[in-house]
Amino acid sequence: MKIGPTHLKRYKDVAMLFLKHGNSELAKQGDFASSTDIEETQGKASAEDLANDLEKLGPTFVKIGQLLSTRSDLISPVYMDALSRLQDDVEPVPYEAIEKVVQEQLGVRISKAFEFFDKQPIGAASLGQVHRARLRGGREVAVKIQRPAIRQEIITDLESLQEIADFLDDNTDFGKRYEVGRILAEFRTSLMRELDYQKEARHLKELKENLREFKKLAIPEVIDDYSTSMVLTMDYLAGSKVTSLSGTVLADLDGEVLADELFRAYLQQILVDGFFHADPHPGNLLLTPDHRIAILDLGMIGRLNQRLRDQLVHLLAGISHGDGIQTAEAAIRIGEPRAEGIDRAGFINRIEDLVGESHKSDLAGLQIGSIVLLVMSACADSGIRIPAEINLLGKTLMNLDRVGIALSPRFDPASAIRRNLETISASRVKDSFSIASLMGAMTETKDFLGALPRRMNEILELVATNKLRVKVDSIDEHKLMLGLQKVANRITIGLILSSFVLASSMLARVGTSFRIWGYPGLAMIFFLIAVIGSFILIASILIKDE
Repeated sequence: MKIGPTHLKRYKDVAMLFLKHGNSELAKQGDFASSTDIEETQGKASAEDLANDLEKLGPTFVKIGQLLSTRSDLISPVYMDALSRLQDDVEPVPYEAIEKVVQEQLGVRISKAFEFFDKQPIGAASLGQVHRARLRGGREVAVKIQRPAIRQEIITDLESLQEIADFLDDNTDFGKRYEVGRILAEFRTSLMRELDYQKEARHLKELKENLREFKKLAIPEVIDDYSTSMVLTMDYLAGSKVTSLSGTVLADLDGEVLADELFRAYLQQILVDGFFHADPHPGNLLLTPDHRIAILDLGMIGRLNQRLRDQLVHLLAGISHGDGIQTAEAAIRIGEPRAEGIDRAGFINRIEDLVGESHKSDLAGLQIGSIVLLVMSACADSGIRIPAEINLLGKTLMNLDRVGIALSPRFDPASAIRRNLETISASRVKDSFSIASLMGAMTETKDFLGALPRRMNEILELVATNKLRVKVDSIDEHKLMLGLQKVANRITIGLILSSFVLASSMLARVGTSFRIWGYPGLAMIFFLIAVIGSFILIASILIKDE
């Protein structure tokens, strides 16, 4: 690929970033959970410095920093904490540019499409900004508009980063260990998904359908006629950040019930639906005036297949009950061991210590999300490759823990999991008996029964003609026969040598003029044959046998 000036500038920017931060401090082996306050302070300062540098590099790097904050297998907790606070708050795009995007995407002037459109955004981020508006007819809406040219800027940055990632993978131990190219591919998928507002619209609809039974939760409805890949129009939901609620509001709020329903809804998303809102930070979870929780911004989502959901049930149950062995076994089944293998016993002991210690801590101690991230970090240290969705899940649960405690200081996420796992498990079993599952099972049964007569005829014909053979690969028959033959030969030689010793002792009593060293000669010959043969047999055993 031809390297233009834009790529050269990005190479320089990223090179400077690596020179400044790409040492052992950034890698998770750089242990910032230090025993000294000085080292801990230095680690936090370096992490904050990295977050600031990423903000200066632009939206692509801000998003990568946010995604990197979910990867407990790559960076230390102090860096995760610093990067998770990266904010998308930027200077808004001038209204004229926003007006142009809306009119190009909707094919109509703003004044024709909307009765009212606020020129001042209610929120501005690195990828887009949100304006409040009113449709003709009086429906209050929020319009999310993508920043002009942001897509091309991100694609250019990702192309530059791809070449750097390829170089790191091919030429550095860091790249080979952490597979930078694979991580960047995951980031690319997530970023491209956030840039497609039509996908976000589908996510909102899917989540609204999945959580329709949760009456205390609100998901905005998408207005399809006013939505495109760069413009997303949805119902406007007023509310306040959960973490900024005043004491008066909290006193009038049944926070524990609200937190429990929110947590139960996320458990259903994760363990039953396999589709979850992956960014429940306080800005995306608002308390509405009618005391419901509004879930906003589905640009970042996670999907979990059936196998992962099955193992997550065991993982979360193990954590909530303080069962380290169950937690460790579930983590091993979730992950994929690297080529060098893992120390299974050492890993299980580490998880037992981690889960046991956290289970004994009080409410102010580690929460479920933090424990999941620590378990995933232990997996990375032990050579277990964890799917990116699981790290994203850990960060989701950690944010959810904070929201739950903000709603009710007495809320215990571990207890919420224990209370709801039985209901969740029953729901999953019920889903396994759905019409689609039963039809699939009936189809497989039909195929089996249809092929059964032919297969039985083939087996009976082989039996009748004495051609049925059973191949067993559990042992090597050739090596087994050689071993048995070697044993039989050694026993035979031993018996012969023993007979020579016995014969020499009997011949020693026979008087004869032929003597060797004063003993009867024939007896001594048999005895010497037995001694030499014994030495040869012993030497053969020591040299040739394993």
